[in-house]
Amino acid sequence: MSVVRDDSPKFRITPLQQMASACSGALITSLFMTPLDVVKIRLQAQQKTLLSNKCYLYCNGLMEHLCPCGEAGIFPKRVHFYGTMDAFYKIAKMEGVKSLWSGLSPTLVLAVPSTVIYFVSYEQLRYRTKTYYSNVTGKSGQPIWIPLCSGATARVLAVTIVSPLELIRTKMQSKKLTYSEVTVALRQVLKYEGVRGLFRGLESTLLRDVPFSGIYWTMFESTKLFFNKPDSEKNSFLFNFFCGSVAGSIAAFVTLPFDVVKTHQQIELGEKEIYAEDNKMKQRASSMKDIARNIYRNHGIRGLFTGLLPRIFKVAPACAIMISTFEYGKQFFQQYNTQKYKEKMQRMGIDVKIIKTD
Repeated sequence: MSVVRDDSPKFRITPLQQMASACSGALITSLFMTPLDVVKIRLQAQQKTLLSNKCYLYCNGLMEHLCPCGEAGIFPKRVHFYGTMDAFYKIAKMEGVKSLWSGLSPTLVLAVPSTVIYFVSYEQLRYRTKTYYSNVTGKSGQPIWIPLCSGATARVLAVTIVSPLELIRTKMQSKKLTYSEVTVALRQVLKYEGVRGLFRGLESTLLRDVPFSGIYWTMFESTKLFFNKPDSEKNSFLFNFFCGSVAGSIAAFVTLPFDVVKTHQQIELGEKEIYAEDNKMKQRASSMKDIARNIYRNHGIRGLFTGLLPRIFKVAPACAIMISTFEYGKQFFQQYNTQKYKEKMQRMGIDVKIIKTD
């Protein structure tokens, strides 16, 4: 009889299977959570409008260019949102229900590669670090710093690669733009800022997402350990859903100020005034520090937490759906691979006993 550990490389899930698990979660999450993301970005974009004395002007659901608000403006009337539910109602009424899913296509294009890179990288880093730790110390199990470091490192890689797509998605959701208008805005960025302009907001995104990942995975694993459920319950869809929502809510609250600053930076795409200097046209971009300082000066600490409820309402279920779907997919492929391995060994006349690890 052959005795094999349940975490043996012989039947652990492959990177391709990890990709399939991550993709299914990303597709479901993007479809259901996009409306909340649209509302969150609109509320944050509204605050930027007030800070810059400009406004977003709607006409039959189409977004106009920025111009002065008030009686001196070309269009004196503007739409103001007084909260999450008010934003849902006004966007659906004035622009159509489909506007709540504006930017869904780039969201899907962004979510799939980002999720695949992030989760596959995380799993590979976590497994290799855990294996190295076990070999060096002779201890089984997984200390809490392993998922923390693995999650943060994987997030840096994923965020950097998909940063230009994130820029486009945020722009399409903060304003109702066509793809041709987005193309014009991107050309302006490349013309005046070069390739670095496509990574506008990367610093604040990293400051938001890297701590988010570290906090999220730490809280996720800690929550699972706190309840100390048996394996049959610990690996259940509902329990992972609960742990994911708790971890996501805490991480979202702590990192919200960076999300506010990131959104303010990225919706400047194509809207910054172009100044003539030495007969050359240059586009000025606000720094992360300047944006944060202006928000605090005008709105206090509450301004840095604009869009808290829609972010929590989006992130908590999104994290819950994503991690529970991913974990379910891992378990499915783990069982599938284990069964295939057993069948293979039985055909060779060898019985296999699987022992569980801590």
